[in-house]
Amino acid sequence: MRFRSAGLSIRRKKETKVSDQPSNAAVNSAEGAGAAPAARSVRFETLQPAGKGDSVDLNFLLDIPLEVTVEIGRTKMLINDLLQLGQGSVIELNKPNTETSFDVLVNDKMVARGEIVVVNDRFGIRLTDIVSPMERVQQIGR
Repeated sequence: MRFRSAGLSIRRKKETKVSDQPSNAAVNSAEGAGAAPAARSVRFETLQPAGKGDSVDLNFLLDIPLEVTVEIGRTKMLINDLLQLGQGSVIELNKPNTETSFDVLVNDKMVARGEIVVVNDRFGIRLTDIVSPMERVQQIGR
């Protein structure tokens, strides 16, 4: 069955019923081969603990680019209000103007807080608090 709307062509797929029962081909194949396949035991090599001198080279991780963002605030806005924005519009953020500490996010996960500074005519951030390694690991699951 085909539907046509706004220049788009949409095809409806035929429904396929799925059953918990094995197909006739699978049953016939198993019967033709005799009994169920025999299970056999497998032996795995014993793992040896790494020596104290052994270390994993993680230097390849050092060249992975990460997105670092300094967040000055957030807000929620209706689509209608967003569409009405123009040059000179002001968006009110959720942080009071007395707040001097800003969140530092790496790949959208907070890793630190800091204060805005100017270095060589560019904005920067001086870190004042760094999230503990344990908290950083916990954020990965969120």
